[in-house]
Order: sequence, then structure tokens, then C-alpha cells
Amino acid sequence: MPRAVCEAALTGLLLFLIVTAVRWLVGPDPGATAARPAVLGAVVGTLLALFMMSPPGRCSGGHLNPAVTLALWRLGAFPGREVVPYAVAQLAGSVFGVWCAGLVWGPVTGRPPVRHASVRADPAWGDAPVLAAEAGVLAGSTLMLAVLLASPGGRRVLPYAVGLTTALVIGVLGPLSGGSANPARQFGPALLAGDTGRLWVYVLGPAVGAVLGAWLAGWTGLRRPPR
Repeated sequence: MPRAVCEAALTGLLLFLIVTAVRWLVGPDPGATAARPAVLGAVVGTLLALFMMSPPGRCSGGHLNPAVTLALWRLGAFPGREVVPYAVAQLAGSVFGVWCAGLVWGPVTGRPPVRHASVRADPAWGDAPVLAAEAGVLAGSTLMLAVLLASPGGRRVLPYAVGLTTALVIGVLGPLSGGSANPARQFGPALLAGDTGRLWVYVLGPAVGAVLGAWLAGWTGLRRPPR
């Protein structure tokens, strides 16, 4: 329970800060539009690295992502009995963090273009391409986790690798597929914004990618022995 509480608190704080960043990045200057995904990616990547290295992050592992929890279980690095409590805590923290941001910043967070920081894909991207992008990102991230967990010094650089990967995903895929790659990242914002039409894609895609990535890690001999 203490580990799940840490996950809920960290995920809630992460979503609060994401909504805060989006609230101030989406400003009146149209000339800054192209730079916003890169700036947001740098902010979120830095926050993830810091949270993973914080005392609560060291206590829980600093997953902050149900798909990462699923991937670590399939890699044999996390006990299966804790997957559901972690996922519930992360999703609840997501809703709570977005709700708190609305209390602090007021109705502006719920109105366009902020919309509680709910991600949206480019109109040219259908459900299948978004699903494939979300799954592909998590499959690649899971393989990265497998390599780092199998390396003697991998755990030391893991927060930096996760932060950098997240920054790149948001910066590159943000304007295209939405660049969520985290069911908790979209869960709270989509619920409070009433933008749930594609929520299943942003939940299912990373989960499929996590399972696929773990399978590939096992097939290539990277997966750790089951715990």
C-alpha cells in the first residue's frame, strides 16, 4: 500500500504540473506554436527523471505509467500481484492531479485550447495509426528497460534515459499522434475534458506495446528471470 500511495501522489503531481505547463504554454503568441511540443517534452521528461530519483520514486520505483508497470511485470522485474494496485493508483492520481489543477488555475483549464491538457492527434491520423504509434513507443521503451535492467550500471542511468525518451516522444509525436505513451497521462485529462472518444486508443496502445516489447525482450534473450 505505501508503494501504491507513492505512485498515486507522484502521478497526481505530474499531471498537475503538466496541466499547469499546458495552461501557460498555450498562450496568445501563435508564433510559439511550433516550439510548444518540444518545450512541453523537455518539461515532462525532466519531471519524470526528478520524480524517479526522489524518495517517493525510489520507494515505489517511479513507474507513473500503468503500461510501464505492465512491462516491468512481463520482464520479470515487478511482482504481478502489485500490477492492479499500481495501475489503479496511477489512474486515480491522474484524475486527482488534473482536478487540483482546475481548482488552482480556474475555468481556463477546461476551455479550449487547454482542455485539461488532453492530448489530441492530428485530424489526418485515424485510430489505427495512433494505436500503432502508442504501441510502438512502449514496445521500444520496454526493450530499453530490458537492456538497462540487465546492465550492471543500467539502473543508475534509467531515470535519465526515461526522461530523454519521454521528451523525444512528446516533441516528435505530440503534433502527430498526441505523444501520450502513458494511459495515466491521458486518463484524467480526457475524463475531465469529456474527450473520451479515443481514450481507449491511448489506454490499449501502450498496454499492447508493453506486452509486445516484453515478448521481444524474451525472444532476444534480454528478459530477466521471472520473480
